[in-house]
Amino acid sequence: MGQCGITSSKTVLVFLNLIFWVTAGILCYVGAYVFITYDDYDHFFEDVYTLIPAVTIIAVGGLLFIIGLIGCCATIRESRCGLITFVIILLLVFVTEVAVVVLGYIYRSKVEDEVNHSIQKVYNEYNGTNADASSRAIDYVQRQLHCCGIHTYSDWMNTRWFNEFQNNSVPVSCCKPNVSNCTGSLARPGDLYPEGCEALVVKKLKEIMMYVIWAALTFAAIQVFGMLSACVVLCRRSRDPAYELLMTGGTYA
Repeated sequence: MGQCGITSSKTVLVFLNLIFWVTAGILCYVGAYVFITYDDYDHFFEDVYTLIPAVTIIAVGGLLFIIGLIGCCATIRESRCGLITFVIILLLVFVTEVAVVVLGYIYRSKVEDEVNHSIQKVYNEYNGTNADASSRAIDYVQRQLHCCGIHTYSDWMNTRWFNEFQNNSVPVSCCKPNVSNCTGSLARPGDLYPEGCEALVVKKLKEIMMYVIWAALTFAAIQVFGMLSACVVLCRRSRDPAYELLMTGGTYA
């Protein structure tokens, strides 16, 4: 019965190490997604420290590749030193992922204040040219999120761009995609997105941060199973050094 438990623990551990390789790729993907999305919204969010959870989760993903290799080798060879190293590294990564979750919640709560602080400035810097980064960012957000202005399309009337051109219109990025020949004229408000961008930008950024939080929580739970399986193998090995090896003479037991 004891041998069955040992072999089962080792089999689970090898399987979990294979899962670690898969999850490492997923973590790196999530982190890269946050970076790419942040690049589209960075004008509305000035605090670069918000990227710390994304940087950390990419680093954890890279480390999981190495952890998976160490875990597989240590389990198959039944190396006590390798398994101890494996457990210690997993524990450190687990602590790191808990820190990512905490940081994610902290920065998620700061999103609304950051956007409120910067969005008015970004709209005031709009000049309607593709060469201007702020203008590109606003046009991109309005098209992607189907919004116009800060709270509503009438907010454009308070911007420098509107007062300089004095054509009683808003940028064409405010036009609904199903409306043809839309010029952004305020005389035809039905052609424009009625919802403002501020609330939608905040919602989008909070969603992105939740991806990081859930990814870290999910893979932290998987790592707990990995540490428990490794500890079972280590404990049984120390009590019964003669237990059946997972691989004997090049074949599985």
